[in-house]
Amino acid sequence: MAARFSGGTLKSISTDSAMSQTRSMRPFIVLGILVGIFALSTAVLAVILATNNKTTKNNELCVTPYCVKAANYLIESLDESAQPCEDFYQFVCGTWIKNNRIPDDSNVANTFNLLRTQLDYNVVDILTPSSTNDTNEPNAIINARNLYHSCINEQHIEDEGISPILSLINNQFGGWPIIQSSWDNSTFDILDLLLKLRKYNNNILFGIGTSVDDRNSTEYDLRITQSDLGLGQREYYMNESKITVAYRRYMFDLVSLLSNDTSTIEQDVKDMYEFEKEIAKHYWTTVEQRHRPNATIRTTVGKLRQLLNTTFDFTTYLTSAYASANVTLMDSDLVIVGEIDYLYNVSSIIEQVSPRILQNYVIWRFMMHRIDTLPKRFRSIKDNFDHVFRGTTSERARTVICGNYVNTFMGFAVSKLYIKKYFDDNARNQSYEMIANIRKAFIDMLDDSTWMDSMSKTKAIEKALAIDEKIGYPDYLASDNVTQLEIQYADVCIIY
Repeated sequence: MAARFSGGTLKSISTDSAMSQTRSMRPFIVLGILVGIFALSTAVLAVILATNNKTTKNNELCVTPYCVKAANYLIESLDESAQPCEDFYQFVCGTWIKNNRIPDDSNVANTFNLLRTQLDYNVVDILTPSSTNDTNEPNAIINARNLYHSCINEQHIEDEGISPILSLINNQFGGWPIIQSSWDNSTFDILDLLLKLRKYNNNILFGIGTSVDDRNSTEYDLRITQSDLGLGQREYYMNESKITVAYRRYMFDLVSLLSNDTSTIEQDVKDMYEFEKEIAKHYWTTVEQRHRPNATIRTTVGKLRQLLNTTFDFTTYLTSAYASANVTLMDSDLVIVGEIDYLYNVSSIIEQVSPRILQNYVIWRFMMHRIDTLPKRFRSIKDNFDHVFRGTTSERARTVICGNYVNTFMGFAVSKLYIKKYFDDNARNQSYEMIANIRKAFIDMLDDSTWMDSMSKTKAIEKALAIDEKIGYPDYLASDNVTQLEIQYADVCIIY
């Protein structure tokens, strides 16, 4: 993957020379949080039980600073004026709710959100240059810091204005009809347009990428799935609401800043929204993804065209996307096809829609993805939409926005820094120990069972022993050897 900034404005992002990844930038830090939560919960429970047991010996209590802090956090959350038998929720959480207000830049306040906020600040901290930074840092980390620095340079973003992104749209993507007095659709090709946007890390209409195989975590597979929607979830499109009105206003106001002629904007906005609304009818919810039969289908590159016999050429889309990253797919490569009904129906829909609507919509979604890199007057329009959609009243701190941006595009480089400074290796070791204990208890239970025959027991024990623990992060991120990390981001070039 390559991320290119000029000042604070994105110039180009291309897939890397290894494998294009769309979902694997943050898992290790998040998993680290979950491991920490588990350890915290265990410590709190231990302190509570010990405190309430009058016969417990003092030397059995956990009195480390970590345990004391955890116990104090829990005690300060209680509302002891409430009767637990009448209102247990108020008893357990009443004081916490009283003392924690919802931040202006968020629509929720809970323990997980507090942890996420702390993570955001930690990422900002490790990306901010300081005199203590290692002078021999690998290029991947240097580029991550440079990307962050270019993102927070708001003055340069204001100075460059909108010209860089409009130049990109006009020269690379074929223009944006909604802001042009005339637009030539004779060369329009939706597949070619989506492939060009893929180079800038945009999965619009259809998603493709690489992920760990669900059945074998040591191997990777290719994936073709539905992409996201502008409003995120299908239900928002089913009925007119203040959110749908605000969404169309978001489109209209942003486009109006870019065009002197607003006579056709309203109709174009309506057409884009109706197109997305039609797509949303076929969008799979999270629940449907979990419970629908045949939610995913395993096939190969060679058999993909037979499976997806649609007007949109998914095989060419997949192979061309990887070819642009210098990866040649083989006919035998595994492909996981998700939300197949969506793929069929949306392929049919785009065949019936005019090139103008498709071009307008796809570029609109690109602009949505890039709004945080634009000057303040454009971000203010997004803030107005977020006020209705998310209930927020202010923009997040620029440092946090940029930290998240870098973590999205260069997550493994950020993870290496995070592991070095913040990750508690004891928590990782405790997780390995916990898995070993669970496995032993399970095998003991199998040995003691009377309802299984010996052959079934043997097979079950073999499966238990075959568990391959992968906790927290890949070992190479904690290693002094940076070769694998450097290879992963070999094509990254930051211009700032």
